[in-house]
Amino acid sequence: MSAQDLSGEDRRTRIIAEARAWIGTPYRHQASLKGVGCDCLGLVRGVWRAVYGAEPEEPGPYQAGWAEAAGAETLRDASRRHLDEISRDLMAPGDLLLFRWQAHLPAKHLGILTEAEAMVHAHERASVAEVPLGLWARKIAHVFRFPG
Repeated sequence: MSAQDLSGEDRRTRIIAEARAWIGTPYRHQASLKGVGCDCLGLVRGVWRAVYGAEPEEPGPYQAGWAEAAGAETLRDASRRHLDEISRDLMAPGDLLLFRWQAHLPAKHLGILTEAEAMVHAHERASVAEVPLGLWARKIAHVFRFPG
């Protein structure tokens, strides 16, 4: 059954379950292999593949400081091409969160909301983990809902 055939709640449940299945995957820059390695984008790409099938576009190579160097909202713009941007006050488990480290910098980190106050993400020098939203909440720049 494709993601498009699932009800909204079933699709959200599947997204959350897949994100949690990546917990413990080591951090590896530009990787996207469950249990082997991923970065935050790789995690989202892997969840997309498991729920929707083929990725809609390849990210291409990127360096650790890509967002600062380009000064462009690359993650936001790519998200807008494939997901539905929603207001932060409408975010719900199963939605994609984009974070910016500082107000003047582009968003360059991603996480998947799993509960009202928790998310799964891949963070440098760590493995994929489910963490409290806590202090991350003030760094949310954009919220997107997966299609369907």
